[in-house]
Amino acid sequence: MQDSPISPKIGFVSLGCPKALVDSEQILTQLRAEGYETAKSYDGADLVIVNTCGFIDAAVQESLDAIGEALHENGKVIVTGCLGAKKDAQGLDMIRTIHPKVLEVTGPHALTEVMAAVHKHLPKPHDPFLDLVPAQGVKLTPKHYAYLKISEGCNHRCSFCIIPSMRGDLVSRPIAELMLEAENLFKAGVKELLVISQDTSAYGVDVKFRMGFWNGKPVKTHMTQLVEALGELAKQYGAWVRLHYVYPYPHVDQIIPHMQEGLILPYLDVPLQHAHPDVLKRMKRPASGEKNLDRIQAWRKMCPDLTIRSTLIAGFPGETEAEFSYLLDFLKEAEIDRLGCFAYSPVDGATANLLANPVPEEVREERRGRVMELQEQISKKRLQAKVGTTMRVLLDEVTRQGGVGRSSADAPEIDGVVYVKAPYEPHKKLIVGEFIDVKVTTSDAHDLWAEPI
Repeated sequence: MQDSPISPKIGFVSLGCPKALVDSEQILTQLRAEGYETAKSYDGADLVIVNTCGFIDAAVQESLDAIGEALHENGKVIVTGCLGAKKDAQGLDMIRTIHPKVLEVTGPHALTEVMAAVHKHLPKPHDPFLDLVPAQGVKLTPKHYAYLKISEGCNHRCSFCIIPSMRGDLVSRPIAELMLEAENLFKAGVKELLVISQDTSAYGVDVKFRMGFWNGKPVKTHMTQLVEALGELAKQYGAWVRLHYVYPYPHVDQIIPHMQEGLILPYLDVPLQHAHPDVLKRMKRPASGEKNLDRIQAWRKMCPDLTIRSTLIAGFPGETEAEFSYLLDFLKEAEIDRLGCFAYSPVDGATANLLANPVPEEVREERRGRVMELQEQISKKRLQAKVGTTMRVLLDEVTRQGGVGRSSADAPEIDGVVYVKAPYEPHKKLIVGEFIDVKVTTSDAHDLWAEPI
């Protein structure tokens, strides 16, 4: 009897945002489908794939360092992701200029090109009996939550951003394909589905909200109908649906009632970036500050438990002290629950670099610090209001002291957590990936502490 062929092993390094993580999952799923195995170390790998990020300087450096390490430790490296699409000041391929020994370089969302490179440099022995991929594909997240990327690219041309030049214009995935993927994830035990894209609110714009079908019923390729369908599907499995990268367009108002009803989580990740109309105009953002404040207040009226997360940029070129003060006043009014703030960082290829009156680096950092200082006070106040309330928590980790989980207000890895005390009853156990109802006992500026009910 002939021995089975030995499957080639591929090491994988995944960097960047959740959208890049989904690209990595798709590549790994295809590798598994074709019989490749993944290696846990450089030593055990026949080849290494590095999925890079190229959005800001720190991410570029991290990606270049990871490529250098893979080359040093292994020698056979294929590079994919956003950095693969970047050129240097001379218009040359940045990665090949710095790391000329890489085997191949592709841009983001390039499954076909990556697989062609793998086939070229590490051909797989044929084995007709291999079928190693579960219906939900290969996931890099824990078993109980997963990302669902609903579209690729973006139609906006924000002056600080180079993503459209790397990932192209908006391309929405067919709604039936998304629903099938979501169903397979829920069947596999996923308890929380995180919907991501560059612009979730614009889903379907590129295909003029074409009619699709799911379970024999017509469903439009539109954010509101997708969210409703996902919520109904998740309800069958007792699972959560969380929305990310939601621009505050008027039709977002239509999904807030679904949050109040419990169909999807009362959570919106809204990338505001600033509040002053003139700064937003220089940023080429698609919304004004006054309307955003009105909209946030209207959303909270419709759904009092709504959690809003956002990101801001401090020290954008031309930002005056008056414009920055306006941003602080907006924050005091809006009371954003979860906030990340970045000091403006010039990105190669971004048109914002050409704007007049750049803000000195020390001022940018000082302003970022003032935003986060104010946000700490806001967060502390809003979390303090939850003490004494009950909530449902999804457990991510179990320790000797109890467990670490997240409420509807907490997205994985970017928001706070809920520390859950071990149950008093010995027969009750905390289980990773399961929901538990708790009563909040203490809070600080970021996290909550609670006891099982």
